[in-house]
Amino acid sequence: MKSIKHKTLHLPVIVEQDEDDIYIVSCPVFKGCHSYGKTIDEAIDNIKEVIDMCLAEEKERSKPAFNRFIGFRELEISLKTVRA
Repeated sequence: MKSIKHKTLHLPVIVEQDEDDIYIVSCPVFKGCHSYGKTIDEAIDNIKEVIDMCLAEEKERSKPAFNRFIGFRELEISLKTVRA
């Protein structure tokens, strides 16, 4: 019997919520890898499907085109208030 080895990828995802309370999820490793859902769980399940499609496309390429995720930073920006 042939044994199958599974490789595990650890990919970063960014979760946002829009003005309609829809969760938007992106995986910055792949260009155009975005999905959404009414709940975070639904959005995560949906992005997994999109990631599977991106991985299938990468297998067809002769040279992989992965983006390299460097990290996440938070910027502090001062907002000026204008008084009339």
